[in-house]
Amino acid sequence: MSQTMERPVEVELKYRVVDLAAAERYLAAEEIGAFTGTAAPRSTQLEDRYVDTADGALGRAGFAVRLRRSGRGTIVSVKSTSRTEGAGGSMRREELEGPADRTAGPLDWPASDARSLILELAGDVPLLELVTVRQLRRKRIVRDGDTRVELSLDEVDVVSRSRVIDRFVELEAELVKGAEEGLAGLAEVFAADPALAPAIGSKLEAAMAAVQSGARPLAPSLVDHGKATAEATGGSTTAADSGPRSGRPIRRGAPVARRTKTASDTDHLATNATGTEPTGALASVAAEDPGTPAASAPHEGHEHVEATPSTSDVVSEVIDEAIPQDLRLVVGRTPGVTPEDHVAEAGRKVMRFHLARMLAREAGTRAGNDAEELHAMRVATRRQRAAWRVFGASFRPGRTKRYRNGLREIASRLGAVRDLDVLLEAADLYRSDLPVSEQRALEPLLSEWRGHRDDARILLIRELDSDGYRRWVDDYRDFVRTEGQLVMPVGPTQPHRVRDTTASRVWTAYEQVRGYEPVLRWADVETLHELRIAGKWLRYTLEFVREALGDDAGPLIARVTALQDHLGLMNDADVASSMARTFLVEHAGELSPLEGAAIGRYLVSREREVARLRRTIGAPWRGVSGVTFRRTLGRVVARM
Repeated sequence: MSQTMERPVEVELKYRVVDLAAAERYLAAEEIGAFTGTAAPRSTQLEDRYVDTADGALGRAGFAVRLRRSGRGTIVSVKSTSRTEGAGGSMRREELEGPADRTAGPLDWPASDARSLILELAGDVPLLELVTVRQLRRKRIVRDGDTRVELSLDEVDVVSRSRVIDRFVELEAELVKGAEEGLAGLAEVFAADPALAPAIGSKLEAAMAAVQSGARPLAPSLVDHGKATAEATGGSTTAADSGPRSGRPIRRGAPVARRTKTASDTDHLATNATGTEPTGALASVAAEDPGTPAASAPHEGHEHVEATPSTSDVVSEVIDEAIPQDLRLVVGRTPGVTPEDHVAEAGRKVMRFHLARMLAREAGTRAGNDAEELHAMRVATRRQRAAWRVFGASFRPGRTKRYRNGLREIASRLGAVRDLDVLLEAADLYRSDLPVSEQRALEPLLSEWRGHRDDARILLIRELDSDGYRRWVDDYRDFVRTEGQLVMPVGPTQPHRVRDTTASRVWTAYEQVRGYEPVLRWADVETLHELRIAGKWLRYTLEFVREALGDDAGPLIARVTALQDHLGLMNDADVASSMARTFLVEHAGELSPLEGAAIGRYLVSREREVARLRRTIGAPWRGVSGVTFRRTLGRVVARM
């Protein structure tokens, strides 16, 4: 098995712009050296939040993590801070990307290689904001034969604590398709232009240098990140060494577009889903600026707010308008399970917590404007179904069957839509850099998938509108709010506390995972899918009682999640290849040769992705099966 994960590589030229008006001509020129471009540039407003753990774990490992928000949603990028020089002075570095959620931590993001790497390096500790970089990006594609390059002119604002502390402009040329030697011609043109100067470091390095030279000092952990990043790239953290920045003013032939300040300017910290608050040095930074909501918990569904309410505030706010006061679900930042809880009441806490989250996402799911609303609602239903599996034996099975059945029905409707959303998102990402003719040739396949998704959404909305669903919600809400309801009787000496029963539950779930070790090297996709399910139950068993287990449970959950992510991506690729193959067979007589060939190439790409993920299963598996995990798990359980 491969020892390392094969990661995509970003290849680009980067220049700091000294004269904006002179640099803008590259966005209009029909010829730049041997490259030609006819399309007009497109403008995009981007907001990048760079994050790390309080102790700079990601920076020390040689990675920068960026949460980018645009009109299409939020994307997390994990980039290597070490670079190698390529042809023509281009810089090469590893880069992983995946979907994210600005209001939740990595454990709640959709699965991706980027999320898996973050969890592997940082566990589930909160990710804290280092700095925000806003930019107006104008970009176009230029071509030279088969080589395609995205040329972008970025007007950058560095924002720290709601203040713009630096501005600069960069010109980037990123290789989209072809051999990197093709960049050499562009490099010659740019090197001869006095309006451009080679960029010494990344935007993050320049931003961190600006923060460190600003009036307000950073916490030591954040300063260390900037130093670690600079050391990893051989650069400096001083403003003077960051290229033509404040000390070398830009000659602007045209005014730089101004950014409109929004309430998101006050967002300074990204925390995990449990709402962990900053402590130590980071807490002291918040204390210096009373306007910084550093001690506030993250929340779901409200991105632009002046103050960040706790999860219970958000759930109450979303649900209060729809139901009477005496039926409102009010939950905390976590389920709040303690070692002394009766197992049934621990389960009730978990169910109540995730039912509140499910209902809080219902309005967004109905609206259909943001796929992440439906995704979050589905996750909440899956957590509840898992809670019934873990804790269900403590309740009367006959009288609680209707709750389990209702969850299964709504989870099925949500899953039918979400699975197709995932397929379509992956297919759109695949074809984003393809020639227009190839993109159009894939349209028959994607059009059918969209039709299936729309049909599934109609059935979902019909279910949400049904009287049966509303009655189920009302009954289930009463059940999760009423302590002692439908609990199986226990004898005085029968183990019934979380403290008494957690060890056996955890070890049983772990044994199910370890049972795959003898066959892992030869396992087929179906067997690995079963391993994914076993890993999911281990993860949920730990998550539901994580507060009772203590702080060491977090890294364990993160390692299991990384394995689950890896196997989930493999399953997604396998499903996509299977559905593409079925489509080709069923529509063979209707497709043009170009369409059939393009869909066939997509099918092959998914099969190759399945093979890659099977080949690289070793690293995430060792994270769960290794002696370090086992010892930590034993120590955590023994504390109960």
